[in-house]
Amino acid sequence: MYPNLRAEMARKRITMKALANLLGVDPSTMTAKMNEPNRMKLSEARKIYKEFFPELDFTDLFYSDETGTSKAS
Repeated sequence: MYPNLRAEMARKRITMKALANLLGVDPSTMTAKMNEPNRMKLSEARKIYKEFFPELDFTDLFYSDETGTSKAS
């Protein structure tokens, strides 16, 4: 899920642990949010976007390869 987010994380060397710390969750929970449909809340996606990727398009960043649309809810 979220192939564009994962690619941008790699480009900027942002770790899953960094995202987990930002959201105040365990790294394993963050991994689940990235891998399972409908786990990431819209508010969490916005927080990640504002902190790490404000220069990118939100919709493109949170594109989901699961359905072709964003799964942030």
